[in-house]
Amino acid sequence: MPTDPAVSAPGPDGASGAAQSSDPAAPAAGGAGAVLTRSREELAAALGRAPGPRAVVMTMGALHEGHFDLVREAARRVGEAGTVVVTIFVNPLQFAAGEDLDSYPRDLEGDLEGLERALRGPEGALGVGRLVVFAPAPEAIYPDGPPRVRIDPGPMSTVLEGRTRPTHFAGVCQVVLALLHLTSPRWALFGRKDAQQLAIVTAMVEDLAVPVEIVPVDIRREPDGLAMSSRNAYLTAEERRRALALSEALGAGRRASAGGAGPAQVRSAAQAVLDAAPGVITDYVAVVDPATFTDLTGQGPGLPPSSGISGERPGGSGRALLAVAARVGSTRLIDNCLVDLPADRG
Repeated sequence: MPTDPAVSAPGPDGASGAAQSSDPAAPAAGGAGAVLTRSREELAAALGRAPGPRAVVMTMGALHEGHFDLVREAARRVGEAGTVVVTIFVNPLQFAAGEDLDSYPRDLEGDLEGLERALRGPEGALGVGRLVVFAPAPEAIYPDGPPRVRIDPGPMSTVLEGRTRPTHFAGVCQVVLALLHLTSPRWALFGRKDAQQLAIVTAMVEDLAVPVEIVPVDIRREPDGLAMSSRNAYLTAEERRRALALSEALGAGRRASAGGAGPAQVRSAAQAVLDAAPGVITDYVAVVDPATFTDLTGQGPGLPPSSGISGERPGGSGRALLAVAARVGSTRLIDNCLVDLPADRG
């Protein structure tokens, strides 16, 4: 998921030393800590004894401060008596042939340490009743091999990220729905950085009447503006400098919007920055409705207004999503921001 090198190998039983226990529902020895589970049965046992309200954060590991923002917001919602579940699973269904499934950064031991660090208060105790980490192998999620029933993510999955990665969102929806059933949370938290994933997952739970509230969490950025991503680890020092063009393009779009520009002009302002950036190969620049991904410019890569997806803003007024994707070296990066568009002025 959601929604990016060295591998830290777990112990012989599949658990890292940070959270080993003979009882999968018990916290780590020496005090309350993360409960690491690897199978559906271990997860069910841990959740069966878990207190209070529950929130889930779904990740693919290689956790950074952006992920920890989601976890801290989950902890705030469940409170000191509640349970935060963090799933760490590199979902093979999200990767097409030739993508970075095998090389995707993995560091389970570091992830566990980071999660506990993020949630520990000044006195050293976790700020929640229980932190449960679910780090399954693919066969725990797909016990019969490739799923026999597949989720269709609909028209929104065919544009922007879906145009470049046509099978990606079907894989996202498949695993998100399974993990929602396995964890039964009141809240599921997703980062705004993967804005299209956020929109599709929100639509899925609404359309399929899944009893969960989807909570968006703002993008965490480096001090220089680069959006945090597990894939940033692939960048060389020079590529990282060049990657700042993505956030600079968003800044240009925001300034155009603040000056009263319409959606097409906002898109052009962002496109011009990327076009002028050396070593940056643009995939797309789009201004779309953030809930439906309907294109607001009349000429961009979002869904056409004739797609039948409700929610588009006639005339392009209101809040819009400015989304960009580009390749820097061998690494493909995405970023986005919300912009306010002017009301129709006749």
